[in-house]
Amino acid sequence: MPRRALRLFLLLLLLHLGPAWDPAAESFLHLPAPKSVMVYSYNFCSSLRWSPVEVDRGSVLYTVHFKTGAFNQWDEMNCTRITQTECNFPQLLNKRRWTIILRVRAELGQMVSDWVETDPFVAERNTTLGPPKVNSVTVSSDSLLISVTPPFGSELGEHLQYHVSYWENSTSTTKKETKTSNTLFKIRNLKEMTLYCFKVQVEFMIDPDLQILGLQSVPECYRTTVSEATRTGYIILIFLLTLFLVILVIVGLFLMWRYHNTIKYWSRPPFKIPSHFEEYLKDPSMPGLEALENCAEEEPCDSLSVVCDEERSQECDGNGETKADFHSSSSDSELT
Repeated sequence: MPRRALRLFLLLLLLHLGPAWDPAAESFLHLPAPKSVMVYSYNFCSSLRWSPVEVDRGSVLYTVHFKTGAFNQWDEMNCTRITQTECNFPQLLNKRRWTIILRVRAELGQMVSDWVETDPFVAERNTTLGPPKVNSVTVSSDSLLISVTPPFGSELGEHLQYHVSYWENSTSTTKKETKTSNTLFKIRNLKEMTLYCFKVQVEFMIDPDLQILGLQSVPECYRTTVSEATRTGYIILIFLLTLFLVILVIVGLFLMWRYHNTIKYWSRPPFKIPSHFEEYLKDPSMPGLEALENCAEEEPCDSLSVVCDEERSQECDGNGETKADFHSSSSDSELT
């Protein structure tokens, strides 16, 4: 009852002062109204948010009321005289097809602000749908098997559809799209050993003429595997190449053994007769060869002196002929 008493007091004071009442004095009993009042809704979880009211001193409190399109009567929520600037919808108001209007005001002691109302809010039309969650991806040579979870739980009679866009991660940016209502689906007709990327978004089917598209998931990329036929082909090709190399080595070794004389002949440097022999063979009457033969018959002789002591004088005398021969040979050599 303090508020009613305060209002009654202010009314009596206004009547008592009459024309002397200053309207500016009424501003001391009012707070600025909250601003940026909006309903935020993500995957049908909604809340009312607003910007804080700035005052010099004291802590500002906030109160939120609601009413529906069916019952035009304001009622309190679970947000009365709170300090936060956000009020979550209670479970009662989390109805996707209800039309809800909210209002909020600021309070500080006996001072209050004006109410600020929101536009009518319908969750199934105004909520933001998040991307589905990709649980797993199974890769094969020509397809991707994808399992997803919807971003929110569906109610009876609601229909969800998934939009899948995928593309080959190469210089080409051409995207392909497919639609499905299953949470387990397969992207088919892909190239083997190729990197593919995909994104998924949910479509909420309200009625045939109204659909809400959600946010796309983060792109995920996977490389397809090699098919069994291609793997078998690679194995056969490697086997044939190995067999060909082995046969080539065996044939090469056999040819080397079979024609080793020919190879040995061709691998030696060519034999060449010296030019002076070649000239003599062409003309045997040339005197050059006789000079060469005479020169070859003359053996070079060297001078050799034998020195003997007294003990071996007899041996030296016994070898007199040898000494004489050496001396004679040496003399001949000196004369020459």
